[in-house]
Amino acid sequence: MQRIVGIPEKQLQDVQLIATLAGMGLFDADYYDSDDMLAHPRHQDMQPVLATLIQQLRDCTTEEAGVAFQRDLLTRLLEAEKDRKELKRAAERVRKGKSPQPEAPEPQSGRGLGDVETWRFEHDVCDRLVRQLRSVGDALAWRAFNFHRPYILALSRNDPPGPMYGKAGLLAELDRVERAFKENGAFALLHDLTNCLRIGDVTVWDRVRPPRTEEIKTNPKARKSAQIRRINQARAAVLEAGPLPGERASETLHDLDLPLRTHLDVLRAALDRAATEGCHATAVPGSRALYVVDQLGCIQQGLPSPQFNERLQQAVNTALESAGIAAGRDEHNVHFTSLESTARDPLRVPWANYPLHPVACARLIGDYASVIVETPLDLRWPVCSRSLAWTPTGSSHQGRRASSPARS
Repeated sequence: MQRIVGIPEKQLQDVQLIATLAGMGLFDADYYDSDDMLAHPRHQDMQPVLATLIQQLRDCTTEEAGVAFQRDLLTRLLEAEKDRKELKRAAERVRKGKSPQPEAPEPQSGRGLGDVETWRFEHDVCDRLVRQLRSVGDALAWRAFNFHRPYILALSRNDPPGPMYGKAGLLAELDRVERAFKENGAFALLHDLTNCLRIGDVTVWDRVRPPRTEEIKTNPKARKSAQIRRINQARAAVLEAGPLPGERASETLHDLDLPLRTHLDVLRAALDRAATEGCHATAVPGSRALYVVDQLGCIQQGLPSPQFNERLQQAVNTALESAGIAAGRDEHNVHFTSLESTARDPLRVPWANYPLHPVACARLIGDYASVIVETPLDLRWPVCSRSLAWTPTGSSHQGRRASSPARS
């Protein structure tokens, strides 16, 4: 299999730092590098699956279609989580000098079966696939809430979800989803299918009342008061301007009466160019430079890594000059990257919701395409960067408002 060329070393170092801060990621493992991950057959096979799921989600126009889509996504997620669990078990057995259990999926990396790092690598591949599938679940959640950020923000304020495979209450949650549709024609969303919905088990839309988040237990007497309290707090925060769930009771939601202007047309054009040319860089209004690398486009170009990186660096330098931010770059500029960001931040709009081709969304989710924005450091960012955010639901968003948590 042809080696996938990467981005310039300077940008790679920036990405490594971000991935390290985020936890085990694409660039900080001792037993594989980014090219190994992106070239893995399992990882590559997920790309058409993601593109198909994204298109299926966009085609959903009825509750029935939403229920069917959720069922398909759940099947995919449970398969990936099962493989991840068995691979972790196999790695532990090999570490102890034992043979992998018969249920362990067969490694597809071509590495030695007696090497514990082979099994750890395979586990990490499946861990990425789980996050990629959950990012599509996030896209479903954003769409179900009609891209209304306050609900996502309020329901995200808890620990990340655990595995769905083997979860004791999964059958009860599935029964609630099916009953909601069969009895009332309502759509009920499984929270653990997402990364962003971390309070409650299910949210139900019945077309009459606001979305209703519920806790589902096999034993009704076993309901947890803390979970119920968080659900009620989240609902009150959105509908009654009450405090958000969490330790800081002074934090509430506020509408920011600011017009949101994006440059998604520039992003879309850059991704299209990179898909055929391997890379593209351009200036963006607001003293910013955007550069995109598409690993599959790199392969199509057939250039050795040094030549391709030289081409990219020339394009980046031109974009920086055009943006007026080339001078003092090393001291004053900062980078924001899409790499290793999938299903990491529960408040980040998932790529599947961007008005891009499903294949482009899948490549961004899987890190086969990467986006980096470079801009001068603004000392005001520590105050405003966490509170200002935008929701991409079309090519232009003028007039929409964002919601942010703020202290009273």
